[in-house]
Amino acid sequence: MLRLSRRCFNAPISRLSLLGAARAFIVVVALGTVVAMALMWPTNVGEKFSEVVQPSDKATVTGIDDRPCGATVSDRCVRVLIHVDSGSDDGSRGVIQWNANGVDPPVHVGDKLRVARAEEVPGYEQVGQNTYQLVDFQRGPALILLFVIFAVLVLLLSRLRGALSLLGLGVSLVLILVYIIPAILDGEPPVAVAISGSLAIGLITILLAHGRGPKSIAAMLGTSASLLLTALLAVIFTSATRLTGLAGEEAFALRLADPSVSLQGLLIAGMIIGALGVLDDVTVSQSSTVFALRAANPELGFRELFRRAMDVGRDHVAATVNTLVLAYAGSSLPVLLIFASGALGAGDALNLELVSEQVVATLVGSIGLIAAVPSTTALAALLALHTPHAEVEREAAHGHAHVH
Repeated sequence: MLRLSRRCFNAPISRLSLLGAARAFIVVVALGTVVAMALMWPTNVGEKFSEVVQPSDKATVTGIDDRPCGATVSDRCVRVLIHVDSGSDDGSRGVIQWNANGVDPPVHVGDKLRVARAEEVPGYEQVGQNTYQLVDFQRGPALILLFVIFAVLVLLLSRLRGALSLLGLGVSLVLILVYIIPAILDGEPPVAVAISGSLAIGLITILLAHGRGPKSIAAMLGTSASLLLTALLAVIFTSATRLTGLAGEEAFALRLADPSVSLQGLLIAGMIIGALGVLDDVTVSQSSTVFALRAANPELGFRELFRRAMDVGRDHVAATVNTLVLAYAGSSLPVLLIFASGALGAGDALNLELVSEQVVATLVGSIGLIAAVPSTTALAALLALHTPHAEVEREAAHGHAHVH
């Protein structure tokens, strides 16, 4: 009787209890995320940033005129002649005036701009036309073309799985634009908003791209745990290094528009969201590796599954950490150029908040990534051992798409 009860426990009951517990935990995490998002959902964003984000109209450059002027900064002035293509001045002609000192961006005839009405600048020749200021270039068409190329390549390579991954990417962007950013603007705590939004993004993208089987369950658990660890480390070391979030020019604009926004909280939120992309990638990869090993050799036990999957995980960590370092180094390249020029010593350069922000973000994200590999591998090995072999083979056959 005792042997019979042990056999019953070791087969279906243990499988059901472990998989059921894992699924139940994910349900709890998902429900907690939904409740947190509901409590912090933006309801009164208002127009706090209307003075910072300047409204603009479309315009096309029709001519460029470089001539002497009476400005104090430079004895040469550039007049950019434009045709306004939208807004209340649609169809009219105007001019943008600036000094020929190399500070303003170069423009050419035919360039598409975003412009706003401006007051006449003292010292410049009055031209009898509306004067505008350059807000930015129109980048929409080029960005759309780039995204189309990206989407086509994803679909050609991954087909249905790629389509689901693109859908997950769309959901991620919607959550960022509809929940995370408006909630922060509405005065909610940036760190709490980033954690709840990132958990929602991670769970949804994994579910869409990889289904709801045990492989995805392990990846969801690993992503959630590692994301919370990353958030904790970001909070601790942002405070320990006295990062204020005031290093960038946009910080002053945000502080001017709404003094109640926590710039340090925004900095931490950026670290959390930035780490999410590599976390869900490495957790899905590790879970897929475990199930592929188990499908290829059903005799492998927990220890051997873990060891072999960790061999792959170590390579993945090394490559992904390098990706993180290069990504953050690229974002602070102007400061690194100052350091390389010899104007600053190594200690002084690292002490700059612009550099320290990138160092903390890189190391915090890397630690979360390193922790995700063994934890996800162990969870996936446990679930693989307690999953019927036919289902393991189905999970392994689904593969792993690298778009999140």
